[in-house]
Amino acid sequence: MTEPVVGALDLGGRRLVYRDFGGPGRWLLALHGHFAEGRAFAPLAAALSPRWRVIAPDQRGHGDSDIAGDYSRAGYVADALTLLDYLGVREAVALGHSLGGVNAYQLAAAHPDRVAALIVEDIGASVDVDTAFAAALVRTAPTREALYSALGGSARYLTDAFRDRGDHWGLAFDPNDMIVSQRALNGDHWNDWLASNCPALLIHGARSNELAAEHAAVMAAKRPNTELVTLDTGHVVHADAPDAFAATVRRFLDKLPS
Repeated sequence: MTEPVVGALDLGGRRLVYRDFGGPGRWLLALHGHFAEGRAFAPLAAALSPRWRVIAPDQRGHGDSDIAGDYSRAGYVADALTLLDYLGVREAVALGHSLGGVNAYQLAAAHPDRVAALIVEDIGASVDVDTAFAAALVRTAPTREALYSALGGSARYLTDAFRDRGDHWGLAFDPNDMIVSQRALNGDHWNDWLASNCPALLIHGARSNELAAEHAAVMAAKRPNTELVTLDTGHVVHADAPDAFAATVRRFLDKLPS
């Protein structure tokens, strides 16, 4: 697969960057989680090509996209819808991890005609995540190696966000923005999870510290047309087991009506 085309939208003076992995296939909108960016889905895009054309934005405040004045639920959903409109996409499968998973099922709830199916990676219908992780993140370091070391076990999940600032290394996002965004994400979203009836796949990491097995089971039981798959990973399923994640997604997509 060739390198993705990187594009940008001007949203009233705020830039939203996206990656279009190309190809002739059907559209799949991939929404990353907190601290990540669209490039996280490059392995998935390669695995799904050419049957699926993956579009992966750097959501507001992440990656190469600009910070935003707010990190509300409505704001994230509006960005996703605007991107679909900009690309002329009438209907797409919406896939999301963590933050992106809630954004995906809230997009389906608000605009069911635009979402053909849902793939939600390790996030619940009720979210209550501590912001201590973001608050404790090291902001800068003199070298890339020093930044990686300072971030400890989290470093391997954050390398896409490493940025060379010339006289130091830092992160693409502002941890303070992530705290605001996580607090806006926390809450009861059951109505949104149950609002749509398109085919859905819920992927749960067996060792996740974000989504309990019991909660995942109830989500799948309460929402019609929903399949639950558990993989032996932590919260970031697509990074912990990229091949198994891609195979699980592909099997689900292959069952969708053409």
